[in-house]
Formats: sequence, C-alpha cells, structure tokens
Amino acid sequence: MSTNDTELFDLVIRNVRTEEGGPLLDIAVSGGRIRKMWQSLRCEAVETHDGEGAFAFAGFVDSHIHLDKACILDRCTICEGTLPEAVLQTARAKAGFETEDVYARAARVVEKAISHGTVRMRTFVEIDPRAGFRSFEAIKRIKADYAFAIDIEICAFAQEGLTNEPATLQMLDAALTDGADLVGGCPYTDPDPERHIDMIFELAVKHDVAVDFHLDFDLDPRHTDLPEVIEATLRHGWQGRVSIGHVTNLSAMAPSKVEAIGGRLARAGIALTVLPATDLFLNGRGRDKLVPRGVAPAHRLARHGVVTSIATNNVMNPFTPFGDASLVRMANLYANVAQLSRDEDVEQVFDMVTANAARQLGVTHGLTEGAPATIVLLEAGGARAAVREVARVLTGWKDGVKSFDNGRTQIFRRTPMS
Repeated sequence: MSTNDTELFDLVIRNVRTEEGGPLLDIAVSGGRIRKMWQSLRCEAVETHDGEGAFAFAGFVDSHIHLDKACILDRCTICEGTLPEAVLQTARAKAGFETEDVYARAARVVEKAISHGTVRMRTFVEIDPRAGFRSFEAIKRIKADYAFAIDIEICAFAQEGLTNEPATLQMLDAALTDGADLVGGCPYTDPDPERHIDMIFELAVKHDVAVDFHLDFDLDPRHTDLPEVIEATLRHGWQGRVSIGHVTNLSAMAPSKVEAIGGRLARAGIALTVLPATDLFLNGRGRDKLVPRGVAPAHRLARHGVVTSIATNNVMNPFTPFGDASLVRMANLYANVAQLSRDEDVEQVFDMVTANAARQLGVTHGLTEGAPATIVLLEAGGARAAVREVARVLTGWKDGVKSFDNGRTQIFRRTPMS
C-alpha cells in the first residue's frame, strides 16, 4: 500500500496503537467502515482526530447485564447478602416497576457503559406475571434510542422458574415473537430444574434463537445442572448457541475436574460468562474466615477451547450493591481474584471483555480494513496495560461517527513560589 494516497476520507484517527508496543498508525474511515490502517497516511479528511499514542480497539462487549433491575437499592433491604434474599427482594420490587421508571434507570446504566467504551451488550429482561411486559417494552425503547452508540440484544428471561408458573412460559413465547433476540432460564430457582431446561430449549428451537442460562450459582461441587444443559445442547444441535453464566461451583472443584468440564463444554460449544462483582458479593456468606472467592476459573476453561467472557451482571441492586458498568474495571477485578500476572494471561482477560465476548454473542470484532469503524481509544499502551492499570477510556466512534468523548486528563501544576 502506498503512503502517497490523497483520497478524501470521512475521518482519520492519527497516532494510535493497535497492539502493545506496536507502531503508531493512522486509521482512515469512509462510509462507516475502516478503509486503511497505515503509518503516516498522506490523505485528506473531513474530520481528523489525533490519538496522541492512545490504544485503539473495537470496544468492550458486555455479554451479561440486567438493565431492567439496575439502580433499585433504594427499594430493597439487604440484610443477609445472599442469593435467595436478592431474588426475593427484587421480585417484590419489580412488581412495582413502570415502563418509564425502567427506561430511566436503564438509560443511566447504558450511558455509563457507553462512556466506558462498551459498544455491544446482552441484557436479560425478566418477563413474568409480576413484571409483565413493562420492563420489556422499556428495554426495547432503550435498544432503539441508543443504537447510535451501542448494539443491545435482549434476552427474554425467566428468573423465578417455569414449572411453578406456566404463565411465564407463555409470556416468554410472546416476547420472542415481539422483539426479544434470545431466551434465558434459571434452573436453580425452579422446583424441576431439568424440565425448566427442556422448556427453555423448546422455546429456543421454536423461535430459532440462542439460549443463555444462569447456572449452578452456589459453592457445592456435588450439585449441578450442567450435565442436563450439555445433553440438551447436543440433542437439539444447538452447539455454539448456548451460554451459561455464574457456574460458581466450579470455583470449589479441583483443577483436574474443572479441566474435564472444560473439555465437555468445548465439545458442546457452550460459552461461559463469569460475573466477578456479583459472584464475590453473594457467595461464601456462611464463612467467617478464609471466605471463598466463588468466581469460576474462566482462564482455565479457555485453555481447553471454551469461549469465556467477563461481564457486569448487576448494578446497584441486591445482587450487586455497587457498580458503574465499566468492563475494564471488571477485567482488572477478575485478574486480581484469579491471581493472574503473566502477560499472556492478562491479554486473555482483555479478550474476555472484547473479542471473546463478541464471539459468544455471535459477532465479529476487531480493527481490520473493511470492518465497521467502531473504534474506542484507551489511555494505555495496549491491552495488557489497559487491564493492569484500569485504563481511562478517552473517546469512541460507532460506524465512523463519534458517540462519546471523555476528554484527555489534564494536570494543572502550580509553580512553586520562591
């Protein structure tokens, strides 16, 4: 490629790195796509942005978040900090959710996510007789209204069971006809987990959509619904279209057993998401010392070919009474909890909130010529530095159009008085 081009581009982002320690590049964009990536491009552009050495990548991908029940701490009481309490408190609160209320709370979190460089997310939306379709209607509007900056897919989700509440099944079916992108279940809250799994797969097959389960959310390695999920995935030919989240009991298993499970997940094409903030907060409450971490070792599973991701889950509610939808912070938290330090492991963690998370959602991800010009700049030298330092997110574009700008850090020195 010649560096003497004098083409006119819509946008040129200059002086950015796309790999750790790599050369400074310019990225030329037209028609919403990356047209050229080269050093010192000689060209003209309608808009030019100087990256000043920032790290450019294709943005963060949040594979598991609950926008509908975010920011409800003021409506709930946390006494025990346990999973059953969180489910109960949220069930009570969501009975009073109104569409505009859900929209306002979700918008708050989505705007934070955008400012933190997230360009795609999968959000679960609870649909049952208590929530009705109010939250679903709100999140559909959120998806449309924020499409300029972020792609959102909606998982119609049964949080509180199916066999104990047949109306929920009918409501999920209706939602999948009316805009939901996939279906999700929660076997551990159902009196009949195995039948719950079958019912979710039946909906998935009927509507030809992916499946995402909340699974094995405890620290008991003897109890698991995973074999049923694996068997159903293979029976229905749904490899590559099934995800599981939490699976915290993996943290209580010997490495050899985790590796064996990793092999089974990889062969079944089942992806796994860890939710460090929630899993740390809710697990191990029965211990008064040496409290277990309760976070599945996703990096070990990834070594066996499992597609793994790290995600937000909940923000400011009984499941996670803090949070800001920052995936670089979540990546750093996981790396700390998993006690990772090697460069290759830290790079893998970055992949779990970017390329691997996108792969779990079935989309391509990366900065290459011809790819969509969805680009985010970090104040870091590369992926490893981003995770280690919890890098500041600077600015971003979606399809070549700027979607947010946090500005550069400025330090104002005072001249010492003599």
